[in-house]
Amino acid sequence: MEYAVQTFGCKVNQYESAVISEGMIKKGFTKADDPKSADIVIINSCSVTEQSDKKACQLIRKLKNGNPACIIALCGCFTQAFKSDDEKSGADIIIGTENKDSLPEIIYNYVQSSQKDLYSDISELTDKLCFNDMSLSDMGKTRAFIKIEDGCDRYCAYCIIPYARGKVRSRAIEDVIKETKFQVGCGHKEMVLVGINLSLYGSDTGLRLADAVHAVCGVEGVERVRLSSLEPELITEEDIKRLSEEPKLCPHFHLALQSGCDATLKRMNRHYTADEYYIIVENLRRYFPGCSVTTDIMVGFAGETDNEFEESLAFCEKVGFAAMHVFTYSVRSGTAAAQRSDFVPPETAATRYKRMSELAARMKTEYFAATVGRTRPVLIQKRESESYANGLTPEYVPVRIYNCDAKKHDILTIKVTSAQKNEFCIGEEEKVL
Repeated sequence: MEYAVQTFGCKVNQYESAVISEGMIKKGFTKADDPKSADIVIINSCSVTEQSDKKACQLIRKLKNGNPACIIALCGCFTQAFKSDDEKSGADIIIGTENKDSLPEIIYNYVQSSQKDLYSDISELTDKLCFNDMSLSDMGKTRAFIKIEDGCDRYCAYCIIPYARGKVRSRAIEDVIKETKFQVGCGHKEMVLVGINLSLYGSDTGLRLADAVHAVCGVEGVERVRLSSLEPELITEEDIKRLSEEPKLCPHFHLALQSGCDATLKRMNRHYTADEYYIIVENLRRYFPGCSVTTDIMVGFAGETDNEFEESLAFCEKVGFAAMHVFTYSVRSGTAAAQRSDFVPPETAATRYKRMSELAARMKTEYFAATVGRTRPVLIQKRESESYANGLTPEYVPVRIYNCDAKKHDILTIKVTSAQKNEFCIGEEEKVL
């Protein structure tokens, strides 16, 4: 039988989907070229926004309409956070966020069984949860994702994820090193450390994120280490100083802001002020000269006034981000913010989204332009054609290189010669004489 995996959401979900896919192959299933023709479709859901939930349910309906005999297995944050909605989804198999690596076995048993009633088994997220040490061979990507943390206990007013992922659990250093060595053996040179709240790594074991970074950087064959999204209130100057002592760490920091206005941050239950955030950015730039700082920014949060939005907009411009992921607030039932009544009208939120997005595009264009003339090591991700290859600098700037014979996983020394606005840069290989 053929299967397909459809993934919504973050890099952690992508990692876990790869584990599920690998397990399906071990169980004798074959990966389908097209989900529409697959006998089994696994949907790994996200629930950061209500739209994410809707997309998962819409996909189920679409697949069932096109292929009624298809077995749909639904897992992830949506199923864990909104158990009462699961049976309405139309899925045949439903599990939550824990033990996703057991899904191939569940599907295998379901296929073998003569009974095809709904299978639903969602574990409770108790304080006894431990890190589920999934084992992954290869995601098929140029960069290897390594999950080192799960869970979050910050309870931002708008966020359902603590209810979907449970308490903080950190992966043991020895297991992180073991997987890193395996990924090096698969040909990977860049390791991306991922987690639900990566900044919380070690808070349950007496370690810090810098300890994991140090361990991965110490593995022979690793040339670059990258961090996924970070939460600012947990990063001290001492942490930044320790991180700067690792020359393999890529100087790109995606530091979630959400708002540049203190009043809005307080309502969001974010645990820092705009000034405190700015100090972290300044420390990053002091210890990592030329680094790129990117962020997530929300507009239209409950109670956000015109003045608060203007304050947030001005703060973002003051920071001068290399890139911003701009999104509009989405009500999540079960969160503190959902109980409010002062929601921003959709047309107002849309206007604010447009203005913030325009600022994001301008700052990204400016950052790319500032990269022109610099010589940087570029990791080749793929060849789009015979004439050029695409890669990434340590600062996460996409670069296109013409007239080179580089292969996937190669790291070339590239001089950036021009920038195509906020889309990508163009560079040429610097030959060693």
